[in-house]
Amino acid sequence: MDRLTTLAFDADDTLWHNETFFQLTQERFVELLSPHNDAEDLQARLLETEKRNIGRYGFGVKGFTLSMIETALEVTNGQVPGAVIQEILANGRDLLAHPVELLPGVKETLTEVSEQHRLTLVTKGDLLHQEEKLAASGLGDLFSDVHIVSQKEPATYRRIFETPDRVMMVGNSMKSDILPVLEVGGWATFVPFHIEWELERADTPNNHPRFRQISTIRELPDLLRGSA
Repeated sequence: MDRLTTLAFDADDTLWHNETFFQLTQERFVELLSPHNDAEDLQARLLETEKRNIGRYGFGVKGFTLSMIETALEVTNGQVPGAVIQEILANGRDLLAHPVELLPGVKETLTEVSEQHRLTLVTKGDLLHQEEKLAASGLGDLFSDVHIVSQKEPATYRRIFETPDRVMMVGNSMKSDILPVLEVGGWATFVPFHIEWELERADTPNNHPRFRQISTIRELPDLLRGSA
């Protein structure tokens, strides 16, 4: 790690809360549709709809809202009440307007590591919404550049990082933040979040020489110093 020059950070659930609010919105969706189906099946059908729609709508609140509406239409055979659709849309708007809540220690940690490393943000999701969240976070001035992408795949990181062996990606998604970066020759540090979206799950590369894991982002400076 002595040759590291750049630290790349994921945003949602690495720097600020995100999945918690999605889970609460999904719980409300299940309540709204409970007269038509049981909770387990509703959750499973919504997840399948999200999988199907990622290629069309990408990641983010807008695609999630459309997937909720589509699932509601499917489980009610097109008979979902207009009031339910209105509430789903309102819940989606609430997600878009939710204040940004930084995770503990984020600003202090990024400020400290920026003294020795160039910081880059690499996040997926809706372009406008992610830009708004970054602006509201108060972290924008710490990043030398920002990449809001539709997918986090090896090709994505090859395009962003000219010298991946000098980059460490820090994030909470094994599938998106860790495995593809290791594949292109970079370093990757996993910072787990207490809620994991099923579509981001993947096996842990425990024996990989460039893989690290920490409990919280506050441990990152010690990791970089070699004292963790």
